[in-house]
Amino acid sequence: MGSNQAAVSFLTNLARAAFGLGAGATIVNSALYTVDGGQRAVLFDRFRGVIDDTVGEGTHFLIPWLQKPYIFDIRTRPHTFSSVSGTKDLQMVNLTLRVLSRPEVSRLPEIFKTLGLEYDEKVLPSIGNEVLKAVVAQFNADQLLTERPHVSALVRESLIRRAKDFNIVLDDVAITHLSYGMEFSRAVEQKQVAQQEAERSKFVVAKTEQERRAAIIRAQGESEAAKLISDATASAGLGLIELRRIEASREVAATLARSPNVSYLPGGKNMLFALNPR
Repeated sequence: MGSNQAAVSFLTNLARAAFGLGAGATIVNSALYTVDGGQRAVLFDRFRGVIDDTVGEGTHFLIPWLQKPYIFDIRTRPHTFSSVSGTKDLQMVNLTLRVLSRPEVSRLPEIFKTLGLEYDEKVLPSIGNEVLKAVVAQFNADQLLTERPHVSALVRESLIRRAKDFNIVLDDVAITHLSYGMEFSRAVEQKQVAQQEAERSKFVVAKTEQERRAAIIRAQGESEAAKLISDATASAGLGLIELRRIEASREVAATLARSPNVSYLPGGKNMLFALNPR
C-alpha cells in the first residue's frame, strides 16, 4: 500500500516538473525573437507605442504580450511598373520602369508608423507614375527616342528625390520599355514609306537623266563618225566603203568557219547532188 502511494506521489511530482518545464520553455520561447541577416526589427510596445530604436540582426529578448516585433527586409529589391503618359505633342506612350529600392534603416520606425510593412508597394507605383507623366510631358514623342539618356536621367533624379520624402532609397532607376500608340506607329510607318518612295523617285529621275545624256553623247558620236566617213568618201572615193565591206565579209566568213553546223555548197550548175541517172 505504501509503495503505491510512493509511486503515485513520484508520478505527480514528475508531472508537475514536466508541466513547469514546459511552461517555462514556452515563456522563454515567447520572450525570444530572431532577426535574420539582411533584416531589421521594429518593436511595438502596448504602453509606449512604436519604439524609436531599430533592432539589428541576432536573437533578442522582449516582454511577452507587452511587446511585438515587426521584421523589415532591408535588402535591395526590384520593382517594375508601367505607365501610359502623354507627350508634349499629345501622343500616348507606354513606358515600363524598373527600380531597385530599399528602406532607410534609421527611419524604419517612422516608415512603420506611416506606411506599414508594405511601404514599397504603397509608395513606388504612385510616385513612379507621377514622375513619368511629369517628365514625359516635357518632350515630343520623337524626342523620347533621340534623347532617351536625358529622359532617363531626369526620371532617375526626380524619382530619387521624390522617394526620399518617404524614407526610401533608390539604388537604380531605368526605363526598360518604351512603345507608342497605334496611331503614332502608323504615322511613323507611313512617313518611312513616303521617304522611301521619294528616294526611289530621285533615283528614277537621276537614271533617266543619265540615259538622256548617254543618248545625246551616242548620237553626237554617231554624227561625228558619219561626218568623218562622209569626208573620207568624198576625198578617197568608194575605196573606203569597199575596204569596210571586205573587212565585214572576212569577219562573217571567219565566224561561219568556226561553226560546225554550217555546210558550204558550190554555186553554179557544175555539180549535182543526190541524183540517180535513168
